[in-house]
Amino acid sequence: MVQYLNNNANSGFNAWMAAQQNAGAPRKTKFGTFLWWTFLFLVAWWIVGLFMSPQQPQNKAPMESTVSVDISKVPMNKIDSKDISFNVTGLRISKIDLKNFAKSAKDEGPVTLIDGDEFIEVGLTPSGTTAPTATTVWKKSGDKMTWRNNDGLEFSRDVTIDGYLIKITDTIKNNSKRDFSFAPYARILRGADKNSSAGVYTGSVVYVNNDLEHNDWNKMDKKSYAYSTTNGFVGFANQYWETVAHVDSPDQTMRIKKQGDLYEAATNVAPITVAGGKTQTITTNVFAGPRDADVLRDANTTINGIIETVDYGWFWFLARPMLWCINTIHKFVMNYGLAIIIFTILIRMLMWPLTRKSYTSMLAMQKMQPELQKIQKLYANDKQRMQMEMMRVYQTHKTSPMSGCLPMLIQIPIFFALYKALLISVQMRNAHFLWINDLATMDPYFILPILMGATMWLQQYLQSGNTNKHADKNDIAAQTAKTMKWMPILFTIMFAWMPAGLVLYWTVSNIFGIGQMMWLKHKSK
Repeated sequence: MVQYLNNNANSGFNAWMAAQQNAGAPRKTKFGTFLWWTFLFLVAWWIVGLFMSPQQPQNKAPMESTVSVDISKVPMNKIDSKDISFNVTGLRISKIDLKNFAKSAKDEGPVTLIDGDEFIEVGLTPSGTTAPTATTVWKKSGDKMTWRNNDGLEFSRDVTIDGYLIKITDTIKNNSKRDFSFAPYARILRGADKNSSAGVYTGSVVYVNNDLEHNDWNKMDKKSYAYSTTNGFVGFANQYWETVAHVDSPDQTMRIKKQGDLYEAATNVAPITVAGGKTQTITTNVFAGPRDADVLRDANTTINGIIETVDYGWFWFLARPMLWCINTIHKFVMNYGLAIIIFTILIRMLMWPLTRKSYTSMLAMQKMQPELQKIQKLYANDKQRMQMEMMRVYQTHKTSPMSGCLPMLIQIPIFFALYKALLISVQMRNAHFLWINDLATMDPYFILPILMGATMWLQQYLQSGNTNKHADKNDIAAQTAKTMKWMPILFTIMFAWMPAGLVLYWTVSNIFGIGQMMWLKHKSK
C-alpha cells in the first residue's frame, strides 16, 4: 500500500482497493459472513445437544435420611382420587402417585413425585405451648385428624384433593383464657432429578413478590437462598412435573438449601395469634402434578403465579400457539406423530406465498447461470467490473442470491419454538409413532435423522440445479450453494440427538418442500 501514499487519503485508499480487486483478492460478502457464523452456531448447538439430549428419567436410588426422626409409630392414611394418591403420616405427605401418567413407555406404573426419604411437611411452630410434631400420633375422627395438648388447645387437620391440588386445613381452637401464637410452615424435601433436564429448567422455583426466581441444582449445591415476600410459593420443578407449597398468609420467609443428600424448599410464616376462647384456621395448598398449561391455569386461581413456572423459551409467542395447535389436532387424530405431520403441512401452507416467491427466484437464478458465466469469462481480469455486471444481471431479473436461503431462515425461530414446546409437553411424553416409543426423546435407531438429511440434500439439489457446477469465487450464488451443500451432513449429525418429534417435523417439511419445488419446476416448463 506504500506506493499509494502519495495520493490523498481517499483516492489512495480507493486505488489500493481497486488494485487488490484487480489482483484477484477474494472479497468477503456480508452473506458469506452470515453463513459462516450460522455454521459455527449450528456446530455449537450440536455440541450442546450431546450434553442436553433428552433422557428417560432414571429411578433414584434410596438416599440416606437427613432428618433423624422416627415416625414409625405414627399411623399412615392413604388418600386417593382419580388423579393422584398419596400417604399422610401425621404432618407429612409422601409417595405422591400421578395416576394419569406412566413412568415410561415400558413401565405402566404411575409416576411418583415424592418417595423414599422425600416428604412434604406442613406444621406449626408454637410459642409458649406445644403443637403437633412429626412424631405426634393423631386421633382419626371421620376424615379429620385431631390432637389436644395440655394447655386446652385443640388441633384438627383436614386434607382434601382438587385435581392436583392438595389442600391442608389446620384449625386451632383455643379453649383456654390465654393467648398463644403459632408460626405456620411448610417444607419440601426431595432429591435432584438432573437426568431429565433436557434443556428445560429444573431445580427450585420461588414466587416472590410477583416475580419467579430460579435456582438450579448446581447453584443449590454451592449456597443457600432466602427470600422475604408478602405472598408466594416455593418448591421444585423438573422437566415434566413440579411440587410447590403455598401458605395462605402474608409476611413469609422462603428458603432454599441443600440438606445432606436432599434439597429443601421451605416457607415460614409470621406468627399468628390465637386469642383465648377463639378459633383460627390456616390453609396450606400443595400442588403436585404435571407442568401442563391447562392444569396450571386451573391451579393458578388458588396458587397465584404458578402458571408462570412453564418455561416456553425465547420464542414463547410461537411455542404457545404451536403446542395448542398440536394438542388440538391430536384430539381428532389420536396420535401425536400424525398431529405433528398435519401441523407441519399447515405451517408449510401458511408459508406458501413466501416460499413460492423464494423458489421462483431460485429458478430464475438457475436460468441466469449461462449469462453469469459469460460475464465471469469476459471480465476475468477486472473483478470490480465483474461484480458490477453481475449485480446488474441480478437487478434485471429482479432476484437475489440470498432469496434461496429465506425459507430456511424463517424456520429457525419455528425450530427453536417447536423444540421447546416438545420438551415441555407432558402429552408428548411416551407418545408412540411407528417404531418410536417417545417422540420427546431421540430416535433410538437414527432412522428419522438420516431420512431428514437425505430429504434436505434432495431439496437443496433441486433448488441449486447446476449453480455450483462452474462455481467462481466471485459468484455469490455459486459460493452460497457450495457452503450450503454441507448443511445436510451437519443437520443429520445435529438432529441425531434431538427429540424425534422435532426431526419428524423437519423431515415432513423437507418432503413437502420437495413437492412444492417439483410442482413449480413443472409449471415453469
